[in-house]
Amino acid sequence: MRTARSVVKMMHHQKKWMSLLLTIVLCVGLVPAMAIAADRGEWAPYVTYATNDTATYGGKTYQAIQGHTSLPGWEPSNVPALWRITQGTPDTEAPTAPSNLRSTAVTSTSVSLAWNASTDNVGVNQYVIYQGATQLAAVSGSTLSYIASSLTANTAYTFTVKAKDAAGNLSPASNALSVTTSGTGGGNDVEAPTAPSSLAVTGVTASSVSLAWTASTDNVGVTGYDVYVGTTLKQSVTGTTATVAGLAAATSYTFKVTAKDAAGNVSAPSNTVTATTSTTGGGGQLPKHTLTGYWHNFINGSSNLKLSDVPSEYDIIALSFAEMDLSKPGGVIFAVNGPLSTALGGYTDNDLISDIQAKRAQGKKVILSIGGELGNVNLNSASPNVANFVNSMYDIITRFGLDGVDIDLENGMNVPNLTTAIRQLQQMVGPNFILTMAPQTIDMQNQNTSYMQLYGNLKDITTVINVQYYNSGCMLGRDGKCYSQGTIDFLTALTDLTLQWVEPSQLGLGLPAVSSAAGGGYVQPSVVGNALKCLTSGTNCGTYTPVAQYPDLRGAMTWSINWDKTSNCNYAKTVKPVLNTLP
Repeated sequence: MRTARSVVKMMHHQKKWMSLLLTIVLCVGLVPAMAIAADRGEWAPYVTYATNDTATYGGKTYQAIQGHTSLPGWEPSNVPALWRITQGTPDTEAPTAPSNLRSTAVTSTSVSLAWNASTDNVGVNQYVIYQGATQLAAVSGSTLSYIASSLTANTAYTFTVKAKDAAGNLSPASNALSVTTSGTGGGNDVEAPTAPSSLAVTGVTASSVSLAWTASTDNVGVTGYDVYVGTTLKQSVTGTTATVAGLAAATSYTFKVTAKDAAGNVSAPSNTVTATTSTTGGGGQLPKHTLTGYWHNFINGSSNLKLSDVPSEYDIIALSFAEMDLSKPGGVIFAVNGPLSTALGGYTDNDLISDIQAKRAQGKKVILSIGGELGNVNLNSASPNVANFVNSMYDIITRFGLDGVDIDLENGMNVPNLTTAIRQLQQMVGPNFILTMAPQTIDMQNQNTSYMQLYGNLKDITTVINVQYYNSGCMLGRDGKCYSQGTIDFLTALTDLTLQWVEPSQLGLGLPAVSSAAGGGYVQPSVVGNALKCLTSGTNCGTYTPVAQYPDLRGAMTWSINWDKTSNCNYAKTVKPVLNTLP
């Protein structure tokens, strides 16, 4: 935590070494003196747990899989990569039934199934697929699809799915889905699906509109949906949501959706909805795929840069970091760091303001980051903290000519108060407001973590969430396997997991620019490029293959621009060209 301005500066200068310490804690537990497992009583945030320590939470006893210091949102039931339930505490509560079991494709010998996730007091371990009363297969708890194969042509089958937890508790069955395989000669199915219903707008930015609707039904099976802008087919999807991108700012559009089956039968259109894109909010004039970088307002052994020296490849520049105003609870302060100013030959606030104006004139967005590895803001109380935060941030934004805020809080957050504060600040700044977030990998392991709650509250004004895929221990991918940092599979499997809950157009991959920039997790910039290609087009993958392709994936981030400069900006020069070639 930051306790004084001078202490903060010293702490930030040591970020590299503190990052290394964090990696050691996550990967190998605590120092030997604390390596012996202990019963730590009721789980609590801000407690250091060693590997094999036990703690109770929600009436259950858990054992630590990896040593770590807990934070709000990292409750044992939320992060199976850190905790497992012990045998001594019986879990007798079954998961909820999977919902919306549906067919996404039908052939003469196969049926593709998909369903919505179940919930459980501890965690869903598997989904069991049944054909009638016969169990066909079981897939991991993070997999929400299955292809039933080796079927007979022109034959009716009934499928159900049940969820199962690690204790063996089995949920009630999902809705029963009856599907008839197509005939070998084709042309037997002439019945069109029902029209999609309840089409609604779920989000708007300056260049996109997000939609959702209720699934259609069909005598054989719905294979997909076509989304229209006016009378023009804009895109085809297999699920019941879509984000239509590439739209003009401040423009009204009308949308409708039709369903189709494997035989080519098309339903009547859904109800129509109209939405108007914002002026420049949710991303402003940014390109579809953006590169974000952090600029150091301190000295730490990397390059010392004036903002004017930031390479043109960076689309969003996050000034790091605002500091707590100890005289005003919730307030923040920001000015050019004294030692940095001296190292740059007398770089002043006015010089920084001039450089910010020049970057913005080039179409770049410059924002102020709050937090960092050791930083925080005091929003534990609503009053006067929220007002102090909003007013002080707005003063900084208007004085320096900034575009918005980056949330990089790594020591917990008060989600309701932070939500209120960001909403008020966005309203004061206006529709051009840029909001980015930089959660740690563990913050995105579950849809109930603090960052996911914050994203849910601010989704409509979020520009991009850049996940920090570094300084991490083993973390779970979408397939339920634990992946180690520093590999392409770590990037793709964990991004695939998060894309269940975050819109692709609002998600980016954050990596260290050079190995010295973090304690662990560094990969060559070319690997970052391959991960982006894998996630957007299915090419250049490692051993993990994402369940879908995400052409709207927002982009990439690096810690940091200053560290990138030490390698002649190899990260920016390698990753930005890849972003420019993505769909």
